[in-house]
Amino acid sequence: MKRYINKIAVVSLTLLLTISLTNCKAVDNANNKQKGAVIGATSGAILGAIIGNNVGKGGNGELGAVIGGVVGGGAGILIGNKMDKQAQKIEEEIPGATVERVDDGIVVTFDENSGVYFDTNKSNINSASQSTLNKLAGVFAEYPDTNILVVGHTDNTGADDYNMELSKDRAYSVTNYLTNKGLSSGRFTTNWFGETQPKYDNSTAEGRAKNRRVNVAILPNEQMIENAKKEAGN
Repeated sequence: MKRYINKIAVVSLTLLLTISLTNCKAVDNANNKQKGAVIGATSGAILGAIIGNNVGKGGNGELGAVIGGVVGGGAGILIGNKMDKQAQKIEEEIPGATVERVDDGIVVTFDENSGVYFDTNKSNINSASQSTLNKLAGVFAEYPDTNILVVGHTDNTGADDYNMELSKDRAYSVTNYLTNKGLSSGRFTTNWFGETQPKYDNSTAEGRAKNRRVNVAILPNEQMIENAKKEAGN
């Protein structure tokens, strides 16, 4: 009986903490499924936020395995609370980035207008992007029980093979920059899609600029999941 009461207390307290974070734009976008209320949900929502219009159209199995499913019950609520706090911190530190709370994770999108961008046909991290990535590295260091997925994209200008290689180089530039700041390389997975996964209309200059993007997905690692299950009494 005591364990049952403690479990109710943990869940109730976590719900109150979660409600207190609703001033965060990314948290406002999260629904009950994204807070871990559904057991065994797929990773399709995060894939959609990362990939865009072509989610589910081949080649996504590896990313699905990395992202995994949604943790349910009290453990899911505890994880959701921790991820809410991290999302809010990223929004505070990097106001130009698009920060979304999706399922158990966070998806951060950088394009030419939001903090991390690349000069034309270049893959090196320029000085403007370094400042943003330094702030992001600080948040990642503050929340060590997470894994990080970096995904690169381009617009459709230029040859397919060239764009694929360019998106790879840009994604690894971001990963390598962050690991050189002292973050464990074991937390990172890097992927790239070239021009094959647009989120916006490549027939417009604005759409192409937004498609030249790098996504960073932040996901609870096994340690966070196990700790949450123990705390919730799962």
